[in-house]
Amino acid sequence: GHPEIFPLLLTEKTQEIFNCRPDEDVTEENNFKCIKKEDIIQDLKTRAKSSDFLPFKKVILEYPGEELLVVFDPSFQYGENFYIVASEEAKENFLKSLEAAEEKEETEEENIEETLEVRKPWVSLGSEKEVEEESVIERDTKIKYKISRVRRQFGAPIAFTDKNATDDKESYAECTAYEDNTFSIKMLERDVGVQMVPKLREASTQTKWTYPKNASTQYYPRQLSNEAKAESLSSETLKKFLTAVHLRVEIALQQNEIMNVFFDDWKALAEDQEEGKADVYFKEYQSFTDVQYLKNRTITCVRWHPTIYGIIALSAREQPSYEEQVNLSNKSLLQSVILLWSMFDPLCLQLVLKAPEDICCFQFSPSNPNLIAGGCVDGQIVLWDISKHEEKLESTKPVVDEVTDSSEGEPRAAVVTEVTLGLMVGYNAQGFPSKPPLVRNCAASSTPYCHTKPATDVQWLPCNVEENQKGGTSEKKDEKKLQLVTCSPDCSILFWDIPSMERREEFLSAKIKEERRSQMPPGDPDTDEDLDLSWKPLIKINLRERDNDTEYGPTRISLRNLQYRYKPPGRVRPRSTLRGPIKESTYTEMSASSSKNLELLENISTDFFVGNEDGEVVYSEWKKKIDTNTAKPVSQKHSQKYSLHTETINTLQKSPFFKDIFLSIGGQKFAIWKEGVTNGPILQSSCSAGRYTAGQWSLTRPGVFFIGRDNGNIDIWDLLKKTHEPSHFQNISKSIITFISPSSASAEQHFLAVSDNLGVLHILEICQTLCHPPSNEHAKVLDYFEREVKYLK
Repeated sequence: GHPEIFPLLLTEKTQEIFNCRPDEDVTEENNFKCIKKEDIIQDLKTRAKSSDFLPFKKVILEYPGEELLVVFDPSFQYGENFYIVASEEAKENFLKSLEAAEEKEETEEENIEETLEVRKPWVSLGSEKEVEEESVIERDTKIKYKISRVRRQFGAPIAFTDKNATDDKESYAECTAYEDNTFSIKMLERDVGVQMVPKLREASTQTKWTYPKNASTQYYPRQLSNEAKAESLSSETLKKFLTAVHLRVEIALQQNEIMNVFFDDWKALAEDQEEGKADVYFKEYQSFTDVQYLKNRTITCVRWHPTIYGIIALSAREQPSYEEQVNLSNKSLLQSVILLWSMFDPLCLQLVLKAPEDICCFQFSPSNPNLIAGGCVDGQIVLWDISKHEEKLESTKPVVDEVTDSSEGEPRAAVVTEVTLGLMVGYNAQGFPSKPPLVRNCAASSTPYCHTKPATDVQWLPCNVEENQKGGTSEKKDEKKLQLVTCSPDCSILFWDIPSMERREEFLSAKIKEERRSQMPPGDPDTDEDLDLSWKPLIKINLRERDNDTEYGPTRISLRNLQYRYKPPGRVRPRSTLRGPIKESTYTEMSASSSKNLELLENISTDFFVGNEDGEVVYSEWKKKIDTNTAKPVSQKHSQKYSLHTETINTLQKSPFFKDIFLSIGGQKFAIWKEGVTNGPILQSSCSAGRYTAGQWSLTRPGVFFIGRDNGNIDIWDLLKKTHEPSHFQNISKSIITFISPSSASAEQHFLAVSDNLGVLHILEICQTLCHPPSNEHAKVLDYFEREVKYLK
């Protein structure tokens, strides 16, 4: 019943350090000690894991006061020899209770002394004068009222009459108070129903009835003579009739050839007719969490490894606001990392990627999965290289042994259990989980040239490959490859190239030397050269309209699979010339004044979708056009803005089956867009009761996508069944769903990774109904999209 009290076991060494030894410094009468918060934090730094205050490290850091109250508990009331009070209010109540007990003892002693002095005669010491001075004495004169009556009216008989009190000034009317039952009766609650019914009236009708009669009829075919037939066929009436109906008959015949008029479109949208209704559900397969890295953190991004089955990575950030993080006394205790887990070993982390700040988003490179790019909360872009740990990640796959069946002589597959696998990878000789490898970033963007706000989205672009005249492909050696695109609410989209291996190794070695220098005494000289190993963007796209000062702060971006090529001005400068002071921006802004280093590429799509902080979806392009007068490239902006969502866009994803279909989610709505359709979304949802916080398309079914909500539910939308409401929903967590990531690496099993605001990652197995599409689903969904586009136009 006391959440502010935490039992604490203090060893003899800790008691000597903080002067709280039992029966010497603290006793049963004087059982408390106030210890400074700074001394406890210094003990955590010095003794690290051997400190007795380590289990309550977070409680101590979040304590608002300067001194913590440590109380000696000789009777082990709370289970340990000491306990700490973790709130200022409880600390003050404890100290006040001690003062009240001391005052009570003093009053009891005074009462005893007074009883002993009762029999002594009272001797005046002048206190009666003080009492007279403090007493209240009436000094003002009182107001007197005299009530008189005429003498002759004394003893006269009284006659009561009715008259108006206002007629005579001397008379008055008294209104006495009485209890009104109208306001004293308590009305009980009762149900009353009211229904509107139409007025009824009686009416009657009668049909005229006749007696039945037997009747019969007979017909015979009418035959025309040859002369009558010839006359009818050559008549002008028949010619006019055929001319009038010719076009309608021709259209009807064409419709019968093109489509079946008796085909039911609504039944075609439903699933194939089966005997029983298929179950749609998610099965809990695995869950991941970590006390050290994910406690009181929210998961921001989840990604599956593109090539290694079962490896999943996630990033997290602090739940408090940015101001609370800055005000923490020891910021170095907060670790910003990306964690890599294996589904086959959930108790042991495989890799820990160290980051300079909390990560908002990250992405594996599709061409080289060993490269991971991430965006930090301060706008910095970070790159990791995990190629040295690739064998460790691949060794976490389940090992399949060949077991020969004695009866038939054919091999059977036997999968190693999780317990046996855990003893091989990620555990030491004693069977305890070993410490995961810590991987430092191999490149980091330069602070003056990165985003000024959190980097909210990261996407990879394919490498630049050019075809030669002989039919082969060759990489352009003299040109930098734009492989990475990032966006941020600071109204900028940056294109990055990947540093070479030598550049990454130099950056990593310099980073290690910098960490060593930070641990050296301040008096030692620094002999290492200060290398300029900053990573800078090549192209910057500014999403600001100079005409009306409109800013588009993108939080999500969706591009086609593009290939860009950037030509550096002149020759490539040697690395030694890059060590000078930075005076000018090295990135190229996409505007008419800074386009001399850009090569115009033909037959590529420069259109892109952007979702911003205000819930707007912006469809624009940055393709340059040659001006006929100046012969210079000029940017032509044709931005189209759609204000549909009520809050920040959290998902903007292209369909894996249709290259021009996009899904946007934000606030209480979601929408499906088609590239090239400028009238608006082809499908938008109605306002829901809660907020949509995440979403993803299905990787196996074109008409299915999943949406996470703020109440912990996952909505399953199947466009073949319903378009106005989700076909199914299932509760996954009691907190907000923060990210959804599907995986279809195995043909037998399909998984859905769902993270929540409590720092827990849920791995769900998708049922077979949601994995295997029905017959002709792709054609049916495409036909539905085309009909919606026609309806929208």
